[in-house]
Amino acid sequence: MSPSRFRRSPAVRRCAPGTPAPLPSPIRSHRERPDQQDGPAAAKPPAGVRRTRTTSKEALVNATPAPDARPGPPVDGVRAATHTPPGPEARTDPEARTVPRQMNTAVQAEPPPGSPAPLPCHPAPPGRPDPLEHPDPLDHPDPGAAAQAAAIENLLRCWTRENDLRAAGRHTLRIPLEADGTCLLVPVHYWSPTGWHRFGRPVLEGAPTGSPALDAVALATLLAREAAHAAAHAAGRGASRPADAGALAREAAGASRAGEGGDLVARVADSARRTAVFIAERRRRTDDEPDLFLAAEQSLVLGHPLHPTPKSREGLADDEALRYSPELRGSFPLHWLAVDRAVLAQDSAWTERGRVIPAERLTHRLAGEDLPLPRGFAALPLHPLQMRDLLRRTPVAALVDAGLLRPLGPHGDPWHPTSSVRTVHRPGAPAMLKLSLGLRITNSRRENLRKELHRGVEVHRLLRSGLDAQWQAAHPGFGIVRDPAWVAVDGADGLPIPGVDVMIRHNPFSPGDDASCIAALVSPRPVTAPTDRAAGTGHAALPRPGASGTGAAGHGAPERKEGAGTVMRSRLAEIVTRLAHRTGRPRHAVATEWFLRYLEQVVRPVLWLDGEAGVALEAHQQNTLVLLDPDGWPIGGRYRDNQGYYFRASRRGDLDRRLPGIGAASDTFVSDEVTDERFSYYLGINNVLGLIGAFGSQRLADEAVLLAAFRRFLQHAASGPGRLRTPLPGHLLDSPVLRCKANLLTRLHGLDELVGPVDTQSVYITMSNPLYCAA
Repeated sequence: MSPSRFRRSPAVRRCAPGTPAPLPSPIRSHRERPDQQDGPAAAKPPAGVRRTRTTSKEALVNATPAPDARPGPPVDGVRAATHTPPGPEARTDPEARTVPRQMNTAVQAEPPPGSPAPLPCHPAPPGRPDPLEHPDPLDHPDPGAAAQAAAIENLLRCWTRENDLRAAGRHTLRIPLEADGTCLLVPVHYWSPTGWHRFGRPVLEGAPTGSPALDAVALATLLAREAAHAAAHAAGRGASRPADAGALAREAAGASRAGEGGDLVARVADSARRTAVFIAERRRRTDDEPDLFLAAEQSLVLGHPLHPTPKSREGLADDEALRYSPELRGSFPLHWLAVDRAVLAQDSAWTERGRVIPAERLTHRLAGEDLPLPRGFAALPLHPLQMRDLLRRTPVAALVDAGLLRPLGPHGDPWHPTSSVRTVHRPGAPAMLKLSLGLRITNSRRENLRKELHRGVEVHRLLRSGLDAQWQAAHPGFGIVRDPAWVAVDGADGLPIPGVDVMIRHNPFSPGDDASCIAALVSPRPVTAPTDRAAGTGHAALPRPGASGTGAAGHGAPERKEGAGTVMRSRLAEIVTRLAHRTGRPRHAVATEWFLRYLEQVVRPVLWLDGEAGVALEAHQQNTLVLLDPDGWPIGGRYRDNQGYYFRASRRGDLDRRLPGIGAASDTFVSDEVTDERFSYYLGINNVLGLIGAFGSQRLADEAVLLAAFRRFLQHAASGPGRLRTPLPGHLLDSPVLRCKANLLTRLHGLDELVGPVDTQSVYITMSNPLYCAA
């Protein structure tokens, strides 16, 4: 899609003009952290940047500039809220008097024919009683029940978004099930304009007393059947069958046991079961690792709130899950494979003091000098599960029999799985390792593709061609976590052997760097129940992760009885509550300021890269890291992922001038139309609207206020003095509907998101745009 597609229609009225999100007061600089530089400049860090200590004689990594702490201009209509002085109301009980509450609204599945789309529901103004107050089902003392609640909410959020259901009248969402001739009645605890709704447990309309309750698997069965019916009906062969509600409830419960509904139902069951284990374990031990980055990576207990099977890991046994799950704080030594150089494939742009370091030398360093590596062989690290699987594959077994591959077994210090499961981190190591893993995690088998390995190195070379220097000059607090080297194996025919490879990812974080992916920051997880109500907040003074105890596995806080003294809270809620308690400001004002700073420190740099270079990032919440100062304010960010780059086809000439031959091996150029669709979803919907939904659903802020602030930020980015060349802001402002990834439909279609052309890897649907301002 060319930028001209985003020109404003005369029939569209823009929202009131404004200016971008403010950084209302100077904030303390985050302590400098290492990052890669290349060439002679790497030997001498910029003024004010501290050289970090490394574990080898040669420094593998160097420093990047300090995060940007410059204040930005104010946002009209928001500045007053973010600068509210601590008056008497705030001092007495800021929580009770200012937390946004849900208005007395209701929900139905479809608006009357011909009626305009109703306005979204928003929390009630601060201080108004909330008629929907209820115990949070995620806090149920039974971890299985809490996991069921999470799974049910995820399914219902997916169905609501993918069918574009709207808000109207009462407190119950009525979902027609035409395939079964009945309806689901769903209690609505919070209706989110951005899709992060909070639901109670659904029942079937007309179900008699004593009918079995719908669990997540039964719900998945009904929704899968309804989706199939809708598809058949669209093809002209659908037929509904009226059913007795009691009989249907029994049938759905039976389907839960029998696994009817195919792949989706099985994965929902697997995801819910694993989530229950994660909740139970984290309730027993709530202390985090002392390494703040690792603590954040391990904290994503519930997963993606708009995915039907966020914790599904097909083929992972329970005893293996203890070692290989980040949510259970697993750790393990890597298995090592000696690779004869006759079948070795590698590339590296990792430089030290201006010299390129071969990838095989990097892996040997990470293994340690005591690895029994035969002469003429290179060291390749593998996930233990992958090693076991590879030895059963014919191409690998043939190379082992020929003596070209030699398994060396487990070796070295343990590594820790990060939120992706397959990328591993070792505190203090100069690199992380993105391993291939044949498990099906959520929608996909997680094995590296050769073009993705090339892509990581290519992006590193593109950035050091001068683009990164321009980017840092404009936005010194943001950057990309580089993937500058890889090692893999080719067969005798010279073709890549899938799954025998590793991407070497630079580790820019030391244990004290407070870097968290947004997904981990906003996701509720078990924490010690707050007890300090002296200040009237209802929340304890909350320490930073790793502040108490050692945080290491088997140490730190004593174990507690399952569920005793814990609640489900996000770290974002902890940060906002602590800042409100500390400053005496209303919680919604703190939340709004936090959001505005995030837009400036994280979102604007991502928009800049698309506008200036034609490179769009797949900046969803798990790929986007925010850097926090000691108080919890955003002061910078990082993007990670060697898969998620879109080079605009319209900018091929510009990019080729920066790096001749770019895209030849990486297959990264994508049509502007597909780039616009994916960039809009990943950054606009998943990342920013998802963050707004988290603030709203956790009663930290009014989503309407944050949506207005986001609109003003986009207006400034689209046409203000700080205008950016990217078409995304205009598209988000002016489009009445947006294209959105449909995770439930993608799962029902059995698509692997990492295989096939980029424009057909996932199912995309059209959803109403909450940012749109009608004429």
